[in-house]
Amino acid sequence: MNIESIADIQAISNVLACHSRGVDRADEGLLAGCYHDDGTVDYRFFAGPAAQFAAILTGAQKAGPVTLHRTAQMWIELDGDRAASESYIMAYASSAETQHLICGRYLDRHERRGGEWRMSHRTYVLDTNLNWPGGGALPGLGALGNHVPVGGHGAADTGIALLAQARAKNAGHNRGKGYQPMRHSQQTLDAVVSRQQIADLTMAYCRGVDRADAALLGQVFHADSTVVSGAFNGNGQDFAAAICALVEEAYTQTFHSIANQWIEVSGDAAVGETYVIAVSTSKDGATDTLTGGRYIDRFERREGRWAIAERSFVLDWTREEASTRDMTGGMYAALDLHGARGAADPVYAFMRGDGAG
Repeated sequence: MNIESIADIQAISNVLACHSRGVDRADEGLLAGCYHDDGTVDYRFFAGPAAQFAAILTGAQKAGPVTLHRTAQMWIELDGDRAASESYIMAYASSAETQHLICGRYLDRHERRGGEWRMSHRTYVLDTNLNWPGGGALPGLGALGNHVPVGGHGAADTGIALLAQARAKNAGHNRGKGYQPMRHSQQTLDAVVSRQQIADLTMAYCRGVDRADAALLGQVFHADSTVVSGAFNGNGQDFAAAICALVEEAYTQTFHSIANQWIEVSGDAAVGETYVIAVSTSKDGATDTLTGGRYIDRFERREGRWAIAERSFVLDWTREEASTRDMTGGMYAALDLHGARGAADPVYAFMRGDGAG
């Protein structure tokens, strides 16, 4: 990995972020523009040209309340002018009767054509969902002191106006100024690349736990590493085996979505704090648990390879309730490509290049 690879990963990440913006803003042009002209999708309820999908989905979005798609931990693997990625998605949607939190993954293929990265194919995987009675209507007009910007579709969205205003200010700031690129030391460039490699480690951790893949999870930790998690306190390699056995024994599914990651690199060592929201369903299917917390990590690079030397989990909040997980009914009926444990999960065939587009 080098600085050019980081630039490619950032360009692909921006496309993935724009895809979520296109859906939530019901912006057909923005959504279709995330794909090459011959791009395709497989969302199960629709499989075919991406442009047609963009028209269908944004039309449906305009007819309903605003949604929010939180696309996180975009694990992107580059191969020249092609790339493959797995992204975790938590989507909020509502109707007059029900609020939904939908947890799944995007398995995407990307291509760089004419110097521009866009998607060539997307497959959607449903992992789990939580559903609550009652609509998610935003509060109506109240005291002026309580007003905040409210999301909307298309030009009615406050964020669209704010972004346009920010771009106009930037254009004024840059007018008449020559572009002077920054120069960076080798140490700075190494730290940039290291942060990306460390971020990839934390995403591998989530896949390892959720897929109960002890071999992958073990690669995240150095041989003499330590873990303090409450569920297990001890050696990192032993943790990898024990937590995967616990996941298999105690849960129908787990889903770990990480975000706002802070990483500080100092030579061959680094520290990091990563926020996590985990959604799990008990083995008997009776209980859903949401857990919010943070991973506090110390990393070391040994013989050119970064891995976790010390990891602690800090619990910030938790919520437990009767399960409302529905994988076959209503709006979920058509989403019949589901997450699984081990090699049965779609991501493994996808990354081998023999499945999911």
